[in-house]
Amino acid sequence: MAARGRHARLFRNGRNQAVRIPREFELAADEVVIYREDRRLVIEPVERRPTLAEVLSSLEPLDEDFPEIDDPPTKPENPL
Repeated sequence: MAARGRHARLFRNGRNQAVRIPREFELAADEVVIYREDRRLVIEPVERRPTLAEVLSSLEPLDEDFPEIDDPPTKPENPL
């Protein structure tokens, strides 16, 4: 099989083997999934889930009025 891409060095990081990923192959992710396919080692980025603030900021405002709801005061509870 002909070599594709670029050579990278393997090194030890504690008890783990690691590889330096060249800048042109950087992944836009904080986490990856790694698995083997025959003799290949595949590294795939895990898509980051949006934060609640990001989801809320992407929502369109509601164009409807909310109905009035009776909200009578609660009765004090008898502790005993």
